[in-house]
Amino acid sequence: MAASWDTSRYLTLFAGEATEHLEALGKDVVTFEKGATPEVVDSMFRHAHSVKGMASSMAFEATAKLAHQLEDLLDALRADLARADAQVADVILQTVDALSTHVKAAVANQPLPDSAELGAKLAALHRVLTKKDTPVPAPAPVTSTPARSSPSSPELEAPAPFSSSSSGVVDPTTPPRYSLRLKINPASNQPGVRGFLAYKRLSTLGNVFDLKPPLDDIKAGRVPQGVITLELETDQSEDAVARTMRTVGDVELESIAAVVKTPPAPPVAPEADPSRVVGQEPARTIRVRTEVMDEFLDQAGELLLATSRVRALSRRVPEALRPSLDEAVDHLHLLVKGLHGRVMAARMTPIAVISDRLPRAARDIARRRNREVELVITGEDIELDRAIVDELADPVLHLLRNAIDHGIEPPEERKAANKPPKGKVTLAVTRQRERVVLALSDDGRGIDVARLEQAVVERGLMTVDQVRGLTERERLMLVCLPGLSTATDVTDISGRGVGMDAVKRAVEQVGGTLEIETKPGRGTTFRLALPLTVAMVNLLLVSVGDEVYGLPLGKVSGVIETARERLPMSQNAPVLQFGQSVLPVHELSSLLEVPAGPPSQGQAPFVVVDGDDGRLALAVDRLLGQEEVVLKALSQPLDLVPGLAGVTILGNGRPVFILDVARLVTA
Repeated sequence: MAASWDTSRYLTLFAGEATEHLEALGKDVVTFEKGATPEVVDSMFRHAHSVKGMASSMAFEATAKLAHQLEDLLDALRADLARADAQVADVILQTVDALSTHVKAAVANQPLPDSAELGAKLAALHRVLTKKDTPVPAPAPVTSTPARSSPSSPELEAPAPFSSSSSGVVDPTTPPRYSLRLKINPASNQPGVRGFLAYKRLSTLGNVFDLKPPLDDIKAGRVPQGVITLELETDQSEDAVARTMRTVGDVELESIAAVVKTPPAPPVAPEADPSRVVGQEPARTIRVRTEVMDEFLDQAGELLLATSRVRALSRRVPEALRPSLDEAVDHLHLLVKGLHGRVMAARMTPIAVISDRLPRAARDIARRRNREVELVITGEDIELDRAIVDELADPVLHLLRNAIDHGIEPPEERKAANKPPKGKVTLAVTRQRERVVLALSDDGRGIDVARLEQAVVERGLMTVDQVRGLTERERLMLVCLPGLSTATDVTDISGRGVGMDAVKRAVEQVGGTLEIETKPGRGTTFRLALPLTVAMVNLLLVSVGDEVYGLPLGKVSGVIETARERLPMSQNAPVLQFGQSVLPVHELSSLLEVPAGPPSQGQAPFVVVDGDDGRLALAVDRLLGQEEVVLKALSQPLDLVPGLAGVTILGNGRPVFILDVARLVTA
């Protein structure tokens, strides 16, 4: 039956939340396959129930029906976990994929696909799971099943305190319940992340109830006095709960006490429900489109630039008036910088946005390639700018595909090499000062460097002599050449090297770097070093003639001053000794095709930077120092100019182009 109210305005919200639930459900299935537990099946049921409820409210009846059939199947599993097997997991994942297709079709305003065949498969499997030798009572109605669901999901009804029989006696099979009080360290610089991580860890032990403050407030860091209270229904002991909490940094378990079970009170009329106190409003959160946040950040950046401009102009004010003006400008700058920081904090997103999708992908790829793979993810609570996270989703997934498809050997090959039949892939995320490092490692066969060099020469990309002159790091980076692959069997999943140029380009576009390490027979590591944000960047300012340019400090390896006439020559081109390496020298004025300044007398500066083919030296006229600036994207047609990564405006009002040296040299 069609809804009588306009649902189109809520379509984006529906798509976002439904997608989150389906991705979480797919992740749960991977855990379910490793060992079906009541907790993971309950979690899967909650996600299916949420999708069903949202689809019903949006009048997507076909989607709601399919989700309801999945819900029935999961409810049957909760009653008999012994019947869980790979066939059940496959059907659940097929349903998750079908529901995802429904959501995408709804967003695109296209007809919902026909899922009648899948629905019949779900119904048939449900009949098999519920068929027993002796009659059993019918499953409870859907409206009562959320009794084991977390009330932190707004789509679910709040559960009764404990399940009970019709006689009013407390059900002895209900797991014990504990009252917990947590305290976040006041010195923690990520209270929201720490609180959310504590919630996630406790959720793995059982069902969380009466969470205060609400989960959305915890995620946003709104935790008064750093105190979180909740009730946890779990089969684990108090010591086990305490041990789990000790794995969460900056969060202390202040108290834990068993809750005395009492029969549920008689139903309360809505107007007398004590949980609905007059004047007490629930916490409110909103979802903001990424474009709006981008515009907000851009405006905050403009304010920072404007205050810098005002500060520069204040130097022209008479000395007598300057103190009061400087005080006002300092106060304005403090407010604007605080505003900019708040906008940046709102854009920060945990790496979990990427990593939560990987277990399902690893499971599917491993099954298609007959591999046995264990995926281990650490540091997923570390945050990055949402713009960087969005750009990295596909590259990280590509690295995972390569690792499983061509890095991890088949079980028989691993046994012959005295390795365990199950391969291991690890995604380790760490924070190192102002950068975040993602290291994706596998314990597979490693990259065959000799075969890689041979492929480069056979394709005419380099000569034998050129390959021999490369350093070990440069030889491994050959895997990032476009279209190069060392795989003996290129599959529809990936080929070692296919697409690695896109991975490297994506990492560098957000100001990061890519490093590769490999050991024959022991595995490969791809290390992505990334800035925390793309909105602010530290620059080394240099001048060429009358122009000023910025070089991202993350790409600068060092600066050397020497006389130009003393530079040695190699193949009629100047080179520079830097450590144990000899680097080619490029005149920045020639690369930019701008007039150079007058020849320097004596020492001249050379900036050593990272390029696609290794390090190189840039000859510049002067070094002007370092500065942290607001990065602004280039508009058309400047965005088509190779070698330009962005633009900023200095405090004196002067615009400065930020250079992408790798693109500039290869253009």
